[in-house]
Formats: sequence, C-alpha cells, structure tokens
Amino acid sequence: MNVIPSFNLTEQYKLISEEISEVSLEILTSGQYIGGDTVKQFEQQFAGYIGSDHCVACNSGTDALFLALRSLGIGAGDEVITTPFTFVSTAEVICALGAVPVFVDIEPQTFNLDLSQVEAALTKRTKAIIPVHLFGNPVNMTPLMTLAQAHRLWVIEDCAQATGAKWDGQPVGSIGHLGCFSFYPTKNLGACGDGGAITTNDVALADRLRMLRDHGQRQRYVYEEIGVNSRLDALQAGILQVKLRYLETWNQQRQTIAHQYQQWLSPLPGIILPQEIEGGESVWNQYTVRVLTPEGAENQRDRVKQQLQKHGVGSTIYYPIPLHLQPIYATLGYQAGQLPIAEQVAQEVLSLPMFPELTIEQQQQVVYALKESMVKT
Repeated sequence: MNVIPSFNLTEQYKLISEEISEVSLEILTSGQYIGGDTVKQFEQQFAGYIGSDHCVACNSGTDALFLALRSLGIGAGDEVITTPFTFVSTAEVICALGAVPVFVDIEPQTFNLDLSQVEAALTKRTKAIIPVHLFGNPVNMTPLMTLAQAHRLWVIEDCAQATGAKWDGQPVGSIGHLGCFSFYPTKNLGACGDGGAITTNDVALADRLRMLRDHGQRQRYVYEEIGVNSRLDALQAGILQVKLRYLETWNQQRQTIAHQYQQWLSPLPGIILPQEIEGGESVWNQYTVRVLTPEGAENQRDRVKQQLQKHGVGSTIYYPIPLHLQPIYATLGYQAGQLPIAEQVAQEVLSLPMFPELTIEQQQQVVYALKESMVKT
C-alpha cells in the first residue's frame, strides 16, 4: 500500500536540487553567511513579489510578528485583537511584550476572524488587530481596514500560511500596515530551516525593524534600543530566492488540487468543505474539511483520521484546542462556550494531504479513503 503523507518536501527538493546545491555552494564558498548581498537581494525580490516597498527579513515567522509589534511601540497594558483559532505564535508574541490578546470568534466557512464581532471587542486600550489568513485563505481586508482607519488602529497581517494569496487582487501582506511571513519548510514558500520576513510601505517602520532585528543598532556598536538577534542567514536567503521563482507555479498547482477536492468531495455527507469568499484567492497551504459529529456520538473526526491512516493516508489536526482555552491564557478569564464557533471547529477540522506534487492518482486514493472512512464511522 502506498502511503500518502500530509505533506512531502522530498518531491519538491528533487525538482530543484541542482539549483539549491549550486546556490548553497556559492554562499558557502563566499564566506559571507550572515547578511550581505544575498539577503538584500532576497528582500528586494520578496518585496516586489508582495507588492510592498520594503521587506525586512528575520529568522522566523514568530519573530516577524514580535518585531512588528515592537516597531509599533505596543507593550504593557495595550490590547491586540486576534483569532483564537491559529498557531500559538500569533498570541504568544502579544503576551511576550506585556500586551493582552483579545480573542474574537471566527467564521465557520473560512476559519478566519469574524469581522462582524471585531468592533464590539474594541476598548480604549486597543492598539492593533492581527488578522490571520489561515490555511492560505485571505481575510476580507476591505471592511477590516475601514474599521481600523476609523479607530486609528494598526493592522498586522499574519501571512504565515498565505504567501501569494490575494484579497481583491492585492497580495496579502501589502494591505495592512505590516505583513508578517513565515518561511518554515511546510509553508508555500519554505526555507530549508527557519526564516521569516516583515513587509511594509512605511519607510520609518522598515528602518526601525532593521534596527530591532540586529540588537537595536543601526551603526555597529551603537545601540539605540534593546533589540534582538533575528537575522535571516544568507544560506536560507539564497534557497528562498530559488524557490521564489517557482512559487506561482506551486500555488497554481495547490489551487488545482483544491478545486479537484471540491469537485470530488462535494456530494459527501457528514463533511463540510472549506470555502473561498468572493474577492479572495486562497493559496491552500492546507485543505481542511470539517467532519461533523451527530449529537451524543463520539467525535467522528478522530475516528475518520484513524480510518484514513489504515488506508495509508496521512492527515493532520490544526488546532485541537483554541487559544482562549489553553492553560497559558487561563488568567484572561475566557470560559468554554464563550467563542462557540472556534470551539466547535476545533473538534471537527481535519487537513487532508496538500502539496504541489500530489499526483492525481494519490488524490484519488485520498478521496476514496475518505469516503470509505466516512462509511465506516
């Protein structure tokens, strides 16, 4: 039986191994491993791809979010509105600066922030909103930016899973005041290690971000602020330059796979398929369905996952416990039932295999296995 993983990096590497080896050898031979022309070139290329004036590379998507908040002066006592259904980094960095995450429920169709509930969550202490373009599906940024402008709030786009996604024809990361990206290997544009970047059209913010990522110095050994060591190394920048050339093709392949899933799975009872909203163009970092559980029954999602494994199909659960119910946020006072959509979705979501090199035969096996798994549950 052929085993189909949730994600496969080796197939992608086979396609570009010679280019990766060539650029890696050039950088290793150069002796310039931190900063330098390779990093600057990648920053310029990535800014051009996103459609932003500036790109500041750093060493992870988590640091991108942290540095973005730091650059805006957000700190103790400030409130930042975000989603509870995301990776912990989104809220983790808020707390790391002494600020308070304010969680707002999500839309069941897109898994993204429910914008209709954001305004009610605003207080005098609200300084920023972090929308997360989850699983590659863009947030409806038009009303969000209108709301932010009306209340003089910063918008930091968490684009970790959405490099190349677009809202109303505009790439995510170029719409808010700052865009934060992760180049973790499983992302649409992934490094061979950790990496991240912040995009912005604000020259002053870009300048401050460059200072903060390098120990708070603009001039060597002259420290203006307490900074951090968050530099993208040249080797990762070189690899990302190679991969950036293929990103549009890979994203199109993901879209083709997603649309095929939609077609083949649409009649399947007990499953709710992910949806793109009008005006949005997803890049499908994940293809995540909801497996419904009849009232009073045991969790069907967990059973389906086990059955898929028996059929040789990998699947992943993101995220089984929403952030507002995590032990580290118990002091914030959220109770079970307070954000009902996020809590329900967390019990239902299941991500099927999704990577550009997924073949039509493999996808057919996934669909067959899912249908068989639903029958057996």
